[in-house]
Amino acid sequence: MKVIWEGVMPAVTTKFTSDDQLDLAMFEKNIKAQIAAGVHGIILGGTLGEASTLEQEEKVTLIKKSVELTYGKIPVIMNVAEQSTKGAIAAAQLAEKVGANGLMLLPPMRYKATDYETVAYFKAVANSTSLPIMLYNNPVDYKIEVTLDMLEELIQCENIQAIKESTRDITNVIRIQNRFGDRVKVFTGVDTLGLESLVIGAVGWVAGLVCAYPAETVAIYELVKAGRIEEALKIYRWFMPLLELDISPQLVQNIKLAEVATGIGTEYVRAPRLPLQGAERERVLAVIDTAMKHRPVLPAYRNLKSMA
Repeated sequence: MKVIWEGVMPAVTTKFTSDDQLDLAMFEKNIKAQIAAGVHGIILGGTLGEASTLEQEEKVTLIKKSVELTYGKIPVIMNVAEQSTKGAIAAAQLAEKVGANGLMLLPPMRYKATDYETVAYFKAVANSTSLPIMLYNNPVDYKIEVTLDMLEELIQCENIQAIKESTRDITNVIRIQNRFGDRVKVFTGVDTLGLESLVIGAVGWVAGLVCAYPAETVAIYELVKAGRIEEALKIYRWFMPLLELDISPQLVQNIKLAEVATGIGTEYVRAPRLPLQGAERERVLAVIDTAMKHRPVLPAYRNLKSMA
């Protein structure tokens, strides 16, 4: 299916059982909740998906299961985060072979590539597949920035079509659009800048807390798109303490605890990650508990008319 690069695309968590196997029953429950809330795509195997701990066959299982659950109505995007160009090409080609509709592509892992090397890496992967690609620009966590000059060269590859903008510099959304117009679809990738980025022109939101709160996340997007900013802001103010759980090294554990609270996940993580302990666990649970006690009543957001 053709990927339309817009809307809310959850970077879903990978569900595990207590004995460290894929929990496909809970995974299905969560994906169905995402679809029911109106998300516009599913992204697998990102940081939240604990990609670095997944075996290749597990990634294949998750792609196939997601394609089955989405019925071709929304795209399934597979994250590619590898240490070598050869490995990234293999991962991209395998994802395409087993049914993924698109890719989200990170720069090389572990090695801090130069600008020249990063561009060569991205181009090699893009040229190895027909799938459309969203680049992931997150120099805060991955120490490599995709600059505008680099992006200028990269979009020579027609299938590089979108960027997940996570520099934390919100004005980069405008810079990208001023330079490239509609050629590069800009998504915000930072939960705590979600509404602001959408207001100034981001076309979508690769979100984290959406894993636990899909309806609230999609409601914010749809309200902003319809120009109903005050209504979106009311939800966003409630949401902010939860969204801050996404900008933490323990974001996976945090968000999985939130999924437990909303009944669409478990807190099982794969080692070396471990469930939160002690005071930090109590702090996160308190944030979630407070939010659940004041969870907003949402407007009928599914059929709003866009201001665009």
